[in-house]
Amino acid sequence: MRIESLKLKNFRNYTEATFSFTDGLNVLYGKNAQGKTNCAEAVFYLCTGISLRQCKDRQMIQFTMPMATIEARANTVYGNIHLVAKITENSRELYINNNKIRRNVDLLGNLKGIFFSPKELRLVQDGPEERRRFLNLSISQISKSYYTALMRYNKILEQRNALLKSKDNQLIYETLSVWDMQLASFATEIVQRREEYIQVLLPLARERQAYLTDGREKLHLELECKGYNKEQLVKLQEIFAANIEKDIRLGYTSIGPHRDDLKITINDEDARLYASQGQTRTIALALKLAEVNVFKEIAGEKPILVLDDVMSELDLTRRRKLIAQLEGLQVILTCTHAEKVLFGKKVNKIKIVDGQIK
Repeated sequence: MRIESLKLKNFRNYTEATFSFTDGLNVLYGKNAQGKTNCAEAVFYLCTGISLRQCKDRQMIQFTMPMATIEARANTVYGNIHLVAKITENSRELYINNNKIRRNVDLLGNLKGIFFSPKELRLVQDGPEERRRFLNLSISQISKSYYTALMRYNKILEQRNALLKSKDNQLIYETLSVWDMQLASFATEIVQRREEYIQVLLPLARERQAYLTDGREKLHLELECKGYNKEQLVKLQEIFAANIEKDIRLGYTSIGPHRDDLKITINDEDARLYASQGQTRTIALALKLAEVNVFKEIAGEKPILVLDDVMSELDLTRRRKLIAQLEGLQVILTCTHAEKVLFGKKVNKIKIVDGQIK
């Protein structure tokens, strides 16, 4: 899979620009705050339907302009594809090969991408929400059924939580079982798919971690279910029911995949608590590099790898190790000084100055 061209119009600081990408390494370079990450964000949006910065769509529109447009032409194992996103103040329109699509699930999987930036350290350092987001974004790109189950689960969860906040205990006890039955069904699918994904990801991530650390660190990943265990999935409806009083007191649903975590350990120590800054960077990078092969195994083709300002965070040894792992991939890499990170590689260099390609 590779992007041939990316056209931006009134997107962030780009009034109008067209990027031509090649196979292998494409380096976007220039001073800070020139628009390199904005290009990465545009690719991410066409892959996932959401912003890399987790902001509202209207924030991506250039100031005073009524609409922003992102357009890409790409090659996949299934043929050529043309993707367009038109973003306005209050809505958006998505097109695949000139056909308008109405659901985000129809966008997912057409253009597959993996993204890494220094902010990905949150994956290791922050709370469970960041690690759930990592799993959700990854699995959704290769499984539309997972994304659908996740969206339905979240909708039912929202309704269940609204009911818990109603303070009408009679209404809660009379109707909660209806929500619990649906919630348990989608929760089961989500947990099972996460577990399957982690089983594929783990050996690949462990191999990348060992490679990046010369075998000094052993990585382990495990899905942590809060308030139940994976063997109790068939009893989830009963477990939800058993927690009614606690949930009424709290005003929200206290257990389920929306509160689960991906536990990351290095040499049997909790990485969130004990990993150094350098170890944290290596773990995050190992996970992202492993994702590439998971996509290849499950979806049948390697994704586009976007590396945003990664080189500045790595020492020389790890830069070289990273470059060696990029063979056979289309990579979009952003940095401030292209000549310092290429190590003799033949690349497509694109200089960005104030939202323009120079």
